[in-house]
Amino acid sequence: MSPRPLLFDPALEAVPDDEAETTAELVAGFREIIETTWSDYGHAVRSVHAKSHGLLEGRLRVRDDLPPEYAQGVFARPRDYPVVLRFSTNPGDILDDNVSTPRGLALKLVGVDGERLPGSADASTQDFVMINAPAFSAATPKAFLKNLKLLARTTDRAPRSKRALSAVLRGVERAVEAVGGESAALKSLGGHPETHILGETFYTAVPILYGPYYAKLSVAPVAPALTALTDAPLDLKGRPDGIREAVRAYFAEQGGAWEVRVQLATDPETMPIEDASAVWPEDASPYVTVARIEVPAQDAWNPERAARIDDGMAFSPWHGIAAHRPLGGVMRSRRPAYEMSAGFRAEHNGCPIREPRVAPPQG
Repeated sequence: MSPRPLLFDPALEAVPDDEAETTAELVAGFREIIETTWSDYGHAVRSVHAKSHGLLEGRLRVRDDLPPEYAQGVFARPRDYPVVLRFSTNPGDILDDNVSTPRGLALKLVGVDGERLPGSADASTQDFVMINAPAFSAATPKAFLKNLKLLARTTDRAPRSKRALSAVLRGVERAVEAVGGESAALKSLGGHPETHILGETFYTAVPILYGPYYAKLSVAPVAPALTALTDAPLDLKGRPDGIREAVRAYFAEQGGAWEVRVQLATDPETMPIEDASAVWPEDASPYVTVARIEVPAQDAWNPERAARIDDGMAFSPWHGIAAHRPLGGVMRSRRPAYEMSAGFRAEHNGCPIREPRVAPPQG
């Protein structure tokens, strides 16, 4: 018999006395990155995940046979949502794809109803912001700040050297993985394998509320043509936008499908909230499919879409409903950083950032 999911207890969140100071430093670090790239490009891009590789539009369909513990929040009953998908890579500067870094996927569900999170009261969307790892690279806001300072110091400096360093780091990472290991640090600095982004499984990495429970979410490819791309090598030599080109080539010919899966917390010790670097054991609580995303064939990236989605939208785990409130210090510290980044882009690009709206779907 599967363990019962844990009810969320506010006592599971512990706010350090100095978290406000750490968060302020994080916001300053994000601001340093975005000001650097604004000065260089004359156009404001995101402080992290600046480069998009695929901008897609499709539908998310909630399953109609969910057990009660999984039928929560936006997944509470069978319905369809329009969904926007943004595939990206981690840095805050626009790099040659030969600098191979971790990947991200942001989802925006449109037409969501329910009690809203602070700061998104006028919207009817739900965002899920994900990376291609089951846990975050830093356990706490302080550890996150150390990583961010390194990122800020290296933003948009010596791109040619970054390409050379990335090639070295990929070799080191391959050696580490050959003996059964893996290094998040090596991958974040440019050692991520040169593989097709559409074969990746993405995770919220840090927990969110899931109705009365708490959980992590993932999005995994299930269309055979997508699963065939998992760990598939992608030749990026001499192709600064090779990932984007590969995504466009795929969706020019066919559509894709992914499952949205939920891992409910069942043990507060092995599935903590305040340690964002903890990988929750799947043998204790497996990911369960709650919805399916389907995207038809389309032009997956063009200037019009970039203007409408890259410049005209913001993705944040704090855009959503109270039933999916982000949890833990890393999530708390991300809120003002994301707000600053979105505000900076809107002001400097002269492009208001708006949440898309449709009438809430009927159940």
